[in-house]
Amino acid sequence: QLDEYIPGFPVMPSSLIVEGFAQAGGLLIGAHYEFQKRVVLAKVSKAVFHFEARPGDVLTYRAEVTDMSDDGGMVFGTSHVGDRLQAEVELVLAILGDRFQGIDLFYPADFLCILRLLGMFDVGQTADGDPLPVPAHMLEAEELANRSGLN
Repeated sequence: QLDEYIPGFPVMPSSLIVEGFAQAGGLLIGAHYEFQKRVVLAKVSKAVFHFEARPGDVLTYRAEVTDMSDDGGMVFGTSHVGDRLQAEVELVLAILGDRFQGIDLFYPADFLCILRLLGMFDVGQTADGDPLPVPAHMLEAEELANRSGLN
């Protein structure tokens, strides 16, 4: 929360809530491509906020990829505070071309560690409802890092 976003009325800025949806949707689309494509927020198609998130509120995000193509995907998301629907968002995420091919976005073992800390593989599901699989190349990088004493 930013105490001075609206002076005297501390709230979670709606832009940060949308950013949370973009991150969640980007992770889901990225997982589809085993985190080997660059996924970026391209458009906020819809954003409806039913009430402000205030200090002490815990936002629970749910994101679902509703459409996929080689160019990107659409994500529908909701956030709740307890049982109350706080926001509904529709986003378009794009997959960037091969302009930066060969340049690592991240170290796969480190990124896998972050994804595990975030609980990505505990809560993420495929379209069939199965847990998201950990990409083989990330597991291999993790094993190499563990053998090398880098983790």
